[in-house]
Amino acid sequence: MKKRDSTCLAIMVIFLVFQLYLYLSPVTRMNVSRSTKTIQGRKHKLPKSINKRETLTPPFPRSTQAKEINCDRTHNFYDICSINGPTVLDPTTSTFFLMDPTISTPKKPMVEKLRPYPRKWESFTMPRIKEVTLISGPSSPKCKIQHKAPALVFSADGYIGNFFHDFNDVFIPLFITVNSVYPDQDVVLMISKARDWWVSKYIEIIHTFSKYPIIDLDNDNITHCFPSVSVGMITHGFMTIDPKLTPNSITFSHFRAFLDKAYGQNQNQSQNKSQNQNYPSKFKHSKSRPILVLASRSGGVGRVLLNQNEVKLEVERIGFNVIVFEPRTTTPLKESYALINSSHAMIGIHGAALTHSLFLRPGSVFVQVVPLGAEWVSQVCFEKSAKDMGLVYMEYKIKAEESSLIEKYDKDDMIIKDPVAYRGKNWSPVVMSIYLKEQNVKLDLVRFREYLKEMYKTAKKFMEKEG
Repeated sequence: MKKRDSTCLAIMVIFLVFQLYLYLSPVTRMNVSRSTKTIQGRKHKLPKSINKRETLTPPFPRSTQAKEINCDRTHNFYDICSINGPTVLDPTTSTFFLMDPTISTPKKPMVEKLRPYPRKWESFTMPRIKEVTLISGPSSPKCKIQHKAPALVFSADGYIGNFFHDFNDVFIPLFITVNSVYPDQDVVLMISKARDWWVSKYIEIIHTFSKYPIIDLDNDNITHCFPSVSVGMITHGFMTIDPKLTPNSITFSHFRAFLDKAYGQNQNQSQNKSQNQNYPSKFKHSKSRPILVLASRSGGVGRVLLNQNEVKLEVERIGFNVIVFEPRTTTPLKESYALINSSHAMIGIHGAALTHSLFLRPGSVFVQVVPLGAEWVSQVCFEKSAKDMGLVYMEYKIKAEESSLIEKYDKDDMIIKDPVAYRGKNWSPVVMSIYLKEQNVKLDLVRFREYLKEMYKTAKKFMEKEG
């Protein structure tokens, strides 16, 4: 009986030791490390249409990852990949090599490719974006330049050069990505299609993101080493930031404050050099009349305000000092910031120039004139961001009689009678051409005057409170 008991005890001890060995074995530890590769949180279904904002989970955390390549391709708007470990860049092939990978073997390296531009759904845009490769072996080139900060790689191609897309496709996604992947860290920005004129125009914003010189991914031929790298940018949709999808709950107001940080230090300097500006400075010192910026469009680009002079006179009769603002590609952005930020109200027909509303102070008035058929695009591009920044947002939806399309199409045509039904669910190039390029606007001054009266009351109160 004692012998049988001893045998049972020995078997139990051996079994427990074996279970402990499995738990502490390298294979199990490796599997635990690999499990951190998955996206944290619940799984969400992809949105069926880009018209809907994404409500997807934030990107993977970095602190618990093994030395390997991780990619998140679950989103409709973007892909993002990271190497969490020492990385070598060969700029001649746009390839990032993971040094000393934890899992991959020389015989079977891990390879990921992506185009770092956040318009993933656009099949006609993405092929133009330069592809970047991440690979875990078998060998990497020798390092020539060692960086202490991680790299963040993105493309300034696609629609970049259009003022709206510069912010919607680059700077807002970049702000989200930096605060999600590298919060409270310095990063080195590595940019594909970093054109000199574009970098020069946005140099204040770029320097606010990073204190390091940018690396031109297209024209550099020296190998660089980084402690880690992320390729791609996170976006939450058109001109929006969802605090639920960021680890530190950032909002669009935080991005607005970021722009103040980038250009605020230049505001007084720009105002003192008013003799070199394209816009009059006398209104900036007015104590009695609020300043209104009238965003102007000209040429054959569509959405031109046909009775602009009459509108300007009407706005002045209401009590505003009016500055007509038609930005050019050569207009220094710090001057535009100084002008918009010192005003109390802004009016403009839907278009890229209204992106300057990002420079308005919270509490100021912003009126978007909405052309026929542009209700959806006006809402996603400027209405929501205006409200998120704390602006007093108003919109003036024109009637058919105020649109130049009435001269080309019959009033009973679906294009005029029911633009929403005509457009359907697709914002196609044909629809865009009709409503954004063919259409100009002539405001009904009698109807518009009622909006101006409300604007003036709000802007006057804002001026008296904030100056």
